[in-house]
Amino acid sequence: MANRVSIIVPCKNEEEVLPKFYDEIVKVLEENRYTYELIIVNDGSTDGTLEVAKELANRNSNIKYISFSRNFGKEAAMYAGFCNADGEYVAVMDADLQDPPALLPKMIEILESGEYDSVATRRVSRKGEPVIRSFFARCFYKFINKISDADIVDGARDFRLMKREMVDAVVGMGEINRFSKGIFGWVGFKTYWLPYENIERAAGTTKWSFFGLMKYAVDGIINFSEVPLDIASWFGMIMTFISFVALVFIVVRRLVFGDPVAGWASTISVIVFIGGIQLFFLGIMGRYMAKTYTETKRRPHYIIAESNKENVKKVN
Repeated sequence: MANRVSIIVPCKNEEEVLPKFYDEIVKVLEENRYTYELIIVNDGSTDGTLEVAKELANRNSNIKYISFSRNFGKEAAMYAGFCNADGEYVAVMDADLQDPPALLPKMIEILESGEYDSVATRRVSRKGEPVIRSFFARCFYKFINKISDADIVDGARDFRLMKREMVDAVVGMGEINRFSKGIFGWVGFKTYWLPYENIERAAGTTKWSFFGLMKYAVDGIINFSEVPLDIASWFGMIMTFISFVALVFIVVRRLVFGDPVAGWASTISVIVFIGGIQLFFLGIMGRYMAKTYTETKRRPHYIIAESNKENVKKVN
């Protein structure tokens, strides 16, 4: 194995599971005699995650840690890892062992064949996941693939291994509002999808609530599609046409039949309905404007408080 492998591990409050992940991943790497670096990105943890990372780094010189000044989010943690990874092959994995380290040798073997630029994993089952969450996840993947240029496979995980060329392309996508699953698909490159059965967390609790995932999905749609704005425009034109036809009907009815238009309750109901639709689409446009505003401020993706990695990019 000539190529150096960098493994990025975003962590937030993973004190309990991080030592277990370390034991598993190092066993796989050293048994296969890979040259590697393990980059643990501490994303503003409030438990002992940073202390565990420092302890592991003292035990193993291949372990590097990057600790943020506060919580910037998983997307920022992955981006920090990509910006500071030195390997020719770069992987991103969760510390909860839902991304099986045992898959790495197979993934590296596929990349070394030279046919693919990336090996990405996808869950073929959602065993142990709430039914409602699974249903909405499947709907999200179908919807975003239809309305955007992002190629996102149902069940796709962030766990993937990439060649340096693809990593450089991902780093070049410097937007603040990041949605990595979409970015991986947008930059292209030839990807092999490796299926596996869902695995439950080894310890600790998930950091993703149902509403947090919903917000993440909405951000993904807005980041990679203008279809919501198109829908708002078309709906506005259709409602304008319907309103014009209704107005002509009412005027003709009044002039020809002398029939006054009755039903103030129904009129109010229609007004409230149309007003609600208008506010809904104004909200969509507001989300796009808010993201544009965030991008124009050009604030850093993350700020690193401390690290044991040489030449680390502390602000990016």
